[in-house]
Amino acid sequence: MRRTRFDDWPCPIARVTDLVGDWWTPIVMREVFAGRSRFDDIQQSIGCSRPILAQRLTRLVEEGLLVKVEYAQHPPRYDYRLTDKGRAFWDVLAAMWRWGSDWMWPPGDGSGVAPVALLDPETKQEIRPVVVDENSGARVDIRRTRIVRNRNYAATVSAPRDAD
Repeated sequence: MRRTRFDDWPCPIARVTDLVGDWWTPIVMREVFAGRSRFDDIQQSIGCSRPILAQRLTRLVEEGLLVKVEYAQHPPRYDYRLTDKGRAFWDVLAAMWRWGSDWMWPPGDGSGVAPVALLDPETKQEIRPVVVDENSGARVDIRRTRIVRNRNYAATVSAPRDAD
């Protein structure tokens, strides 16, 4: 069975899911954000198979989240570095981090607390990310949000089709 592609759907969530909606891509990006930039370091840290990791890194480079920079010629070896687009993806991972921290360790499940945390290196305080509206600075509340057609989007979009 082929998976349904979402890369041409008129929904930002669908398109992001098409890019990062597999088991490994968000984890690979987490590792790059944590400072691991070399294939072997990433692979050793997450235990992903080499072919799967190579596919994910290639896609992240093709999509412009990472850039591949050669650091050795014989044999060729590369660092994978974040682009501006890749750095902007941190907001997505931070939202996933917060949701996972809040909901994946429920009370009664051990300590009810995630075993890892984000830490501000200056204050030594835990960072608890939230999604805020950049216009108002207020936390985004779904009860006060509507999904509407973007009046700035001029192109016509056809309805998405299911994969054959």
